[in-house]
Amino acid sequence: MTKMRWWQLLSLVVIAVMWWGCSPAEARQDNHDICLTDQLKASDVDATIRFDPHGKNYVKVYSGMTVTVPVNEWRLARHLTFSEESTEYRTAMRCLLRGQDNSRRLNEWRTHDPAVTSENGTVTVRYDSFAWIKGYNTFQLGPWRIARIEGQKWNVSLRPPTLQTIPWRHVEAKLGGLNFNDRYGKASSSDGNGLEWNNQLPERIMIEVELPWQRSWTLTYDQSFWSSVGVAAWWVCGSIVIALAAFRTQRSYASPAFGTSAPRWRVGNIVGRRGESPAQSVLHWALLSGAVALVLILIISQQPVTPRWRTLICIAAGLALILAARPWGHSPSPAVPNAWTDESDVPGGRRRRQTHAVIGCASTVAAAGLLVVLAPELFGLSPTLDSVGPPTAFGKVGYALMGLTTVWLWLAAMTAWAWRFACEGGLVRTRWTARWDHAPVRCAVAASVLLGVIAGGLLACLWWANENQWERVTWLTDQKGPAAHGVYVSDYLANFSYTILTWIFSYSWVLTGIALFALLNFRTKPQRVQGGPKEVFSLGPERPDLLLVVVVFAFTVGLRGATITGTNAQYSIWLWLNIGSLFMVLAAGRRWSVLSQMGLCFYLQRLGTSKRRRELMEKAHEYRNLNHRLRLLEQGRAGDTTREQLEDQLRQQRQWLAAGCDRENPPAQLSVLDTALAWGPEDHWWSNALHAARLAFCFGIPASGALMYVDMASDWGLMQFSHEPTRIPSVVTSFIAYQVAWAGAGFVLGALWRLLPGRRGPVRAWSLTFAYAVPACLTALIIQVIDADFGLLLLYSVLMLTILTLTSIWMDTATFRQERQYWPTRFALLQSIYQLGGFSGQVTWLLAQVVAAVGIWRTLVKS
Repeated sequence: MTKMRWWQLLSLVVIAVMWWGCSPAEARQDNHDICLTDQLKASDVDATIRFDPHGKNYVKVYSGMTVTVPVNEWRLARHLTFSEESTEYRTAMRCLLRGQDNSRRLNEWRTHDPAVTSENGTVTVRYDSFAWIKGYNTFQLGPWRIARIEGQKWNVSLRPPTLQTIPWRHVEAKLGGLNFNDRYGKASSSDGNGLEWNNQLPERIMIEVELPWQRSWTLTYDQSFWSSVGVAAWWVCGSIVIALAAFRTQRSYASPAFGTSAPRWRVGNIVGRRGESPAQSVLHWALLSGAVALVLILIISQQPVTPRWRTLICIAAGLALILAARPWGHSPSPAVPNAWTDESDVPGGRRRRQTHAVIGCASTVAAAGLLVVLAPELFGLSPTLDSVGPPTAFGKVGYALMGLTTVWLWLAAMTAWAWRFACEGGLVRTRWTARWDHAPVRCAVAASVLLGVIAGGLLACLWWANENQWERVTWLTDQKGPAAHGVYVSDYLANFSYTILTWIFSYSWVLTGIALFALLNFRTKPQRVQGGPKEVFSLGPERPDLLLVVVVFAFTVGLRGATITGTNAQYSIWLWLNIGSLFMVLAAGRRWSVLSQMGLCFYLQRLGTSKRRRELMEKAHEYRNLNHRLRLLEQGRAGDTTREQLEDQLRQQRQWLAAGCDRENPPAQLSVLDTALAWGPEDHWWSNALHAARLAFCFGIPASGALMYVDMASDWGLMQFSHEPTRIPSVVTSFIAYQVAWAGAGFVLGALWRLLPGRRGPVRAWSLTFAYAVPACLTALIIQVIDADFGLLLLYSVLMLTILTLTSIWMDTATFRQERQYWPTRFALLQSIYQLGGFSGQVTWLLAQVVAAVGIWRTLVKS
């Protein structure tokens, strides 16, 4: 037997090592490829991509992917049928759809999780998603990669993370009319709307598409400096309009009717000195709101400011706004309705208590926030408050305290200004001012707690929405660890205050409405309380008050319509167009309104006093009875009355009407009934305005609900509700904003009731709607050019007309409300007022509006 040499033994060892290193591929796959991708070669894959570039501000892209896997071929296939929360399901789904791709997909949205079905030995997965092209960044949507090349050209390529090495059974691209090009020329079929591929490898599928110039312009505008300029232009224009209205009003204080002279406009008055009027308060707000908006837009949003400096600026600005509002010592004088009290008229002790209460609460809250900003190391945070790592539990408390402090200060600032306007304008009831005067500390603490609850609710909404966002973007990734999630939490908590306060300030236009309304109430209260010769000539608001009414219309009705258009570049244009169009309608009303055609002499002789107005109402009642008896006579049911007798009585009424005119006879079509309806249900135009505002507010509740339903009915609306930080509070504020718009439109309708053209209320409603329709129609033309959807704007306009029509009909019946005792229902009274032919026409017109609104609403809901 031959002995084995050492080198022979060494060769056996080498052979054994080589055999172990060259183990079967399956063994290596078990150790290194947990997805078993080689077993997916028997799968069948279909994919679809669809572009929707029309009727929207941005291009929407849909992706659909269907994968059928034999159960016997892929060992993980059965795991797809497990519970969606199980580890096996998530691992199998990630292997099938994502593979080694572990990135967060910020642009991809899903309305539901992939649908899984199992039958005939196979498992089928249907994966649907969509995205909006709102920027120039490259993103992955399902198996598709979408990247911008240059200009309006984009590349759409099929780049799936898995299933790359097998031909896909059927791939379809529907491009919605976009210009496109098949980069590799491998499509099986093509037409003007899209392409199809059959049994083609994914790497050979690439399309070049060209977005419409409208969508490209929107993308360029949104990402440019001009987007901020558009918002800034709105605030600047708004401040100019408010300041102009306040300045014109302040000059009118020098009139003898107010028993005062206008104070000079000095720097001291602008910054807030003793003896200032409500008009000066409105001017202060116009200057401050414009300045703050410019700071937020042009400085904080454009410069790379760290969270520490951003929060410091916001806390200082909020505290400054509270101190500038000075909600202490402002209240209407109970003795003189047309006078206001300033700090010098308030007892010193009471003013000091109110001042200390406000400053004490605001300073305490600001100090809590500044503690985090100036000493972040106490909470374990970085010096710049950036999210450099996962925060501790105490660090999260610091971020939350910093954000809550800032939001509370800004909410308190808005509340302080609203209280100041309401007090100076006489909108606050005496019992509320009495509580504030006698227990300022208790009132300040109660208001602070309430604002704290609101700020906490906003933080809860932000927390819930961002956690949903985290689940969405990290779906099927392994980035859900505590460290990555902690960094994400610290990031949105650090930016909580700026996110919310910009949202809060975007609704500060409500403060403008309160300020203008309070100023109008302050100016008209002497006329309504004391009466006098001023009330005789009050057909409607005079020049300073008329400007205030028009600005109220622009800020309530017009601004809400502008927000529906979707682009902030139009806001300032809407403002000026609404003001100009309403003045144009009033110019026509000065010539064609009923009372203008009757003349000033008739107004003085027939409407100058309450007694004469009652006589007019009696004549109008008699006129309706005579017409009713004429109709009965034509039907043979008039009894002993002859037509000559009835016509003679109508002739006498005509003579009574003509006797009040100092010139030619009034137009033949005008009657005492038209004159009574033109006067309205109340003695003063302000009372008419309030009456109509209350009616429009009530009629607008279903309309606001319908508009909110349209906004929330789509899948995108529901996903925004659960994923946008300010979406839940925006739903509440949007409903309130719609109600403010309806009430504002009703208020303006009532205020201008005697100045608008038309013999019946619905015609006056149409006149006011025309003032809104001018900018709306111009905007609709622009929207048509840029190929966006104006359905919501059209619905809003039709609902506005419907609400104003209902309000005007109710105003006509309220004019003869003293006759309700003679009629069983308001409907019967309305039929008596409009007569038979006019009543049927008004009902038909109203039903047409309702049908149109319902049709547009159904179309929007289904789209």
